[in-house]
Amino acid sequence: MRTPVPDYLAEVLDDVAGDRSGAVADYIPDLAAADPEVLGVAVTTVAGRTHVAGDADVEFSIQSISKPFAYAAALADRGVETVDATVGVEPSGEAFDELSLEAGTRRPKNPMINAGAIAVHHLLVGPDATGADRVERIVGLLSELAGRRLTIDESVYRSELDTADRNLAIAHMLRNYRVLDRPAAEVVDGYTRQCAVLVTVRDLALMGATLANAGVHPVTGRRMLPAAVARRTLSVMAGCGMYDGAGDWLVRVGIPAKSGVAGGLLGALPGQVGLAVVSPRLDAHGNSVRGVQVCERLSRDTGMHLMDAEPYGSTVLRGSTVDGDATVVTLQGVVQFSGAEAVLDHLAVEPIGTTEVVLDLTRVDRLSDVGRRMLLEGLRRLADDGHTVAVVDPDGVLPDPELGDGTRPRVRT
Repeated sequence: MRTPVPDYLAEVLDDVAGDRSGAVADYIPDLAAADPEVLGVAVTTVAGRTHVAGDADVEFSIQSISKPFAYAAALADRGVETVDATVGVEPSGEAFDELSLEAGTRRPKNPMINAGAIAVHHLLVGPDATGADRVERIVGLLSELAGRRLTIDESVYRSELDTADRNLAIAHMLRNYRVLDRPAAEVVDGYTRQCAVLVTVRDLALMGATLANAGVHPVTGRRMLPAAVARRTLSVMAGCGMYDGAGDWLVRVGIPAKSGVAGGLLGALPGQVGLAVVSPRLDAHGNSVRGVQVCERLSRDTGMHLMDAEPYGSTVLRGSTVDGDATVVTLQGVVQFSGAEAVLDHLAVEPIGTTEVVLDLTRVDRLSDVGRRMLLEGLRRLADDGHTVAVVDPDGVLPDPELGDGTRPRVRT
């Protein structure tokens, strides 16, 4: 059987293809020459499967979609405290290129507007890094996330740098307020190179899926970013990624996202997928017109809205049976807080008339850290009540099952 997902994606593209509203970015000469009919989409699951339709292999410059990844790199390189001292996380409610800073702190309001992104770029690697070091850091990270070596479009870089007066003005303002400690021209040059990296929607969907997978690359299984960094990056994308249209986007689409003026649009839905669309015509906010429509359709059709939460807790407890002198509690799926709470409630409320209590984890895919700790505490309390406790765990989803008092449950097969 051939999976129907690419056919569905192609259908979505067909439905929006006729909309020719908006216009390509014209303030950068090379972007003004973009083919406005390019239209492609890619979706990558956290299991590493990619589905595409349309112009999925057409390269375009990443532009502002590089901002969340540079922010993640800066957090990993310099730590939260240093980054927070330089740039805030509040939505600005303003266009991406506004000359705006917080009153008092003089920090840029968030890392998704140009002022914040320029400040973030200068933090990459470390305080003694050269401009070349910073560029290699972000290009290297983007390449690892994409699974191939990415390159800088030198023509786009030169075209953008020739028209970078506003970004230079922002950088000089930041240096005036001691947000930057490097020359403004050096930082803007590196930031411009960062924005000129060539990507496809295949690349971006894989990058987004890494964020959605808590920083673990869905194909290689390698941890690319600390989980806390991925979570923070997605949070800032949700609140600030779509500039002065971020609130409307969160209500209508509900997917943490970032757009770029070359027509790219990146989304990352935690625990599920990364997705990317390219279509160069932009709306008044600087977001791809057809890209927004594709994301709206995917959110509506597939339940991808961040607030469309399933009742995970009620599905974790598969059943409870008595087998001889043992009560066997069978779990399934992914055990998070709500699921573990449901299991503990069952063990607390239902009378247990057997000597032994067994947790059967054969059907469990994964335990979150809090799910693991909650189940172990439940087993410890059952042992304190006089029960013998055991687990069936053929796949080792419950690592190091120490109950906090030096004892461990018996392992049953």
